[in-house]
Amino acid sequence: MPVLNDVLKSSARTVAEDVIPLVEETATISKRQVVPGRVRVRTITDTVEELAHADVQREDVEVTRVPIDRMVETAPEIRTEGDVTIVPVLEEVLVVEKRLVLKEELHIRRRVAAETVEVPVTLRKQRAIVEREAPDGTSIAEGGSKPETDRYVPD
Repeated sequence: MPVLNDVLKSSARTVAEDVIPLVEETATISKRQVVPGRVRVRTITDTVEELAHADVQREDVEVTRVPIDRMVETAPEIRTEGDVTIVPVLEEVLVVEKRLVLKEELHIRRRVAAETVEVPVTLRKQRAIVEREAPDGTSIAEGGSKPETDRYVPD
């Protein structure tokens, strides 16, 4: 190997040239699809009998006849006093002259009653059975747990 001082002192013809090859590595990335296994999900529907609870209202009407038998000049209007609706019932009576006689009033009172009823209903619930299939074809059942806990998490 020539030393730098020797190279500087020698003529241009005697200078030795050494070639150093430069090497560079490159990376190539490729992808391929690999199936590590398969998953089969089945759902099963079960039926359950339960009682449905609801509050319902019922309205009863009570009619009371109140005799009046009084002469009136004009027909009274239907009126409401508190929770009672009053309907006048009139009759024409033949006398020497015609007069209105208030025969009776119907007093109608409404009552609201609430009660709880129970009605049997059929409800359906589903649960999932997850089966994994390994690449060699063997099946691994993951069980039929509650729908809230069935999850598939890939490997």
